[in-house]
Amino acid sequence: MGSQQSVSEPSPIERSRYERNELLAISRALSSERDIRKLLDLILNKSRRITGADAGSVYVLEAADADGNGQPDGLAFGDPARLPRTLGEVGRRRFLTPAGGLQSHPARLHFMLSQNDSVPVDFKEFALPVDDTSLAGRAVLAGRPINVPDVGQATASAGISAHNRSFDDKIGYRARSMLTVPMLSAEGEVIGVIQLINKKRRPNQVLSTPADFDDGVVPFDERAEEMALALASQAGVCLENAILYDEIRRLFESFVDASVTAIESRDPTTSGHSRRVATLSVALAEKVDAVEDGPLGPLHFSREDLRQIEYAGVLHDFGKVGVREQVLVKAKKLYDYQLEAIRLRLAYVRKSVEAESLRQQMEHMRRGGSAEALAAIEREQGEQLAALDECWRLVLTANEPTLLEQPVLARLAEVAAWKYVDEVGQSRPYLLPEEVAALQVPRGSLTPLERLQIESHVNHTVAFLQTIPWGRSLRKVPQIAAAHHELLNGAGYPAGLRGAEIPVEARMLTIADIFDALTAADRPYKAAVPVHRALAILESEVKTGRCDADLFRVFVGAEIYKRTF
Repeated sequence: MGSQQSVSEPSPIERSRYERNELLAISRALSSERDIRKLLDLILNKSRRITGADAGSVYVLEAADADGNGQPDGLAFGDPARLPRTLGEVGRRRFLTPAGGLQSHPARLHFMLSQNDSVPVDFKEFALPVDDTSLAGRAVLAGRPINVPDVGQATASAGISAHNRSFDDKIGYRARSMLTVPMLSAEGEVIGVIQLINKKRRPNQVLSTPADFDDGVVPFDERAEEMALALASQAGVCLENAILYDEIRRLFESFVDASVTAIESRDPTTSGHSRRVATLSVALAEKVDAVEDGPLGPLHFSREDLRQIEYAGVLHDFGKVGVREQVLVKAKKLYDYQLEAIRLRLAYVRKSVEAESLRQQMEHMRRGGSAEALAAIEREQGEQLAALDECWRLVLTANEPTLLEQPVLARLAEVAAWKYVDEVGQSRPYLLPEEVAALQVPRGSLTPLERLQIESHVNHTVAFLQTIPWGRSLRKVPQIAAAHHELLNGAGYPAGLRGAEIPVEARMLTIADIFDALTAADRPYKAAVPVHRALAILESEVKTGRCDADLFRVFVGAEIYKRTF
């Protein structure tokens, strides 16, 4: 048992050396951590180590809404996204009454973390009001450490609920000595509280029996209080920096999401495509990171690398905002106004044929012509009207963005030579040259010129992304996004890069982009391709040297393609 251990207390020299080394290590560790949850865990762990505390908790100050429940804007309780509101909404004010007494704080303390070396703790997050009914609240209001040698004796008479005794009874633990230290921002404002519990006489002792708590727990001395206060001040600045860093990150992510919204507002038919490509690409990168051998073995992706891939995936099509909207959303080979112009033109020709036929019949009858001659005029009219009907059906057939068969192409060439006479007597074609050119597109809905306009979205994307100061960790975002249409055999665009010239992250985007474009059910110019067929098409792209074979194997083997279904 802990009380039976014979570990001696460290000498003052040993303690001083340990504290100095710990402070240096803690300084480096705290300065490098940006994840708020991990930082809080690190702060509490190091605080306990340097003071010899067996257990401890961390509270973070956060703003309460009008009802005082601390859940502004509908965010879930305990969501790290709420932490920056600590700095933005709590307010810059002192917490003393005119008479010098403590007053309540317009916020609450969020119990974020608990640690205990002696017993396992299954804690749940909760909130405390910032007032003088708890030691944590008092530390916030006073802005200074509160050192209690014996919790039970010191708090009962003061009306302070220092500790949840039922919690202690449940896990068989006793809080004896307690040091509650506020964490201060760079401006000296309280942003959280570290609560250290049970300073141990012997660092390695486990507290499990009543005798352990009687013999093994000592009050936090002045030196421990000084160390805790020094660490809490540094921890407060680091926490503030982490909160601000997280706020900037979330602000930028909101900007990225807004950019995607702008893309999708221009092209609603591809709504969700950019986010799905990002999801597939990041999932593929995570699986590639786990590959230990082969060509992919040396590849590893850090958290920042994955974020870089995510941003590139989400923004890879942003340049579509620079493409003419009618080209961007073109569902069929002819624009609606072109199809309507053809319909009106053929309707005019029909009326002209009918009018000319009636004129000929009336003239023939005035001259006393035969019935056979009248029938011939009617037959000719019927043939011309049938030709007009065929022309219209041919236009509707060719207008679909499906594969155009050779007989249809040949017939289009014939119809393109048909002429009619307009109202001023000029000869005009049934179909204008640009209409024929659009209808003769063998596959898809875009003419070569329109396809170039669509492909220009990559250049627009790069021009946009290069205006953003991405910093060192995200500096490759423009390069990755710029190459998502490049192909290994050099047949891609816009630069015609080959092989290793294409960043591996961009090759991941290429696979994800092709797969999602094939399987998307919201494209007006094509039906969704079944997953097995889409994978077969991707495999053919690999065999022809257009897509990365190793990445494709991981994409299929790890079933990455299921992530967006």
